[in-house]
Amino acid sequence: MKSHILLVEDDLDLAATIIDYLELEEICCDHASNGVIGLQLIEKNYYDMAILDINMPRMNGLSLCKSVRDLGFNMPILMLTARDSLPDKLAGFEVGTDDYMVKPFEMLELIARINVLAKRQSGQSQQFSVADLTVDFESKIAKRQQRELKLSPTGWKLLEVLLRKSPQVISREQLSRTIWGDDIPDSNSLKVHIFKLRQQVDSEDDTKLLKTISGQGFALKP
Repeated sequence: MKSHILLVEDDLDLAATIIDYLELEEICCDHASNGVIGLQLIEKNYYDMAILDINMPRMNGLSLCKSVRDLGFNMPILMLTARDSLPDKLAGFEVGTDDYMVKPFEMLELIARINVLAKRQSGQSQQFSVADLTVDFESKIAKRQQRELKLSPTGWKLLEVLLRKSPQVISREQLSRTIWGDDIPDSNSLKVHIFKLRQQVDSEDDTKLLKTISGQGFALKP
């Protein structure tokens, strides 16, 4: 799956440079020019990680990071800063920052840190359970009680995204972008794949776990 990240940076020239470079690396990137908009996007969308500038109008990066953590989002956060002092870095770590980069920086190093942080989240665990659903992504075994699920490659991707964000709701748009990137197929494709996944996850005798949340998207939860 392609990484989908959020960049919150008020320097529009720098933001454009970063976005262009990320596109070359096939990394999807949304951009917000201030912390308030950034928080709104995080509440609405699914991101593998976020890059936050510290010095921003309306809501700075430290305040944004603290708000994100207070809301329960555990995505990795990389802070961009012109401050290289230890107290400033400690302040960032205290509110939940995972890593720092001091401006100016090399784009190759930024990509390396993004890849490390994205893997840190995706590799936190390979085994998950929700109610009586157990999944091992390393061995590609998914079961409800003793019944083994038969999933397509796309079904596995959908299940992974839903499990890693469970019990949060993920919008249709974000599921599509996570699975297919910018090459999203016709609107019925996601519907068909969700239907097939639901057939496997929720049989007639099972408590329903794959929920459709009207007007919002989908969630995997008891």
